[in-house]
Amino acid sequence: MKLTKKDTFNIILIIASVLLVAGLGSLFVNLGMEWYSKLNTPTQWIPNIVIPIVWTIIYILFAIVFSLLYKEAFVDKKMLILSIINGALNVLWCLVFFTLNQLLLGNILIILNAFFATFLVIEMLRTERWYANLLLIYPIWIYIATSLNLALWILN
Repeated sequence: MKLTKKDTFNIILIIASVLLVAGLGSLFVNLGMEWYSKLNTPTQWIPNIVIPIVWTIIYILFAIVFSLLYKEAFVDKKMLILSIINGALNVLWCLVFFTLNQLLLGNILIILNAFFATFLVIEMLRTERWYANLLLIYPIWIYIATSLNLALWILN
């Protein structure tokens, strides 16, 4: 399939959207790292260096998968809306949890994010199983982050 100018523009828009979510999330996380470093954390947890690596992989996979889904005309309105909700919840959680230092509200948001992440992958399974399998890391990682958030809320 040859890409038209419109197709190229839309794929660039997809990649830019993923970069925007990643950039805003990173900004809000970095603004709250001093506060986060003072929290009591679980004694056994994922090393901090792993977290940005996994998020980078997730964002790259989102850009690739949604570009391919668009190219193959597999992105429907429901999947697009779920993707926007997931991106918004990701950014909002970073803002609320790290920048505004709100543990309880952060937990509520990340639980909602876990629900919508699961729903997104289930919806994608109906369209294209292979791409959904690539994005399974996303809800799994959100569930891991949710358990850390709950632990932080309990410990602090």
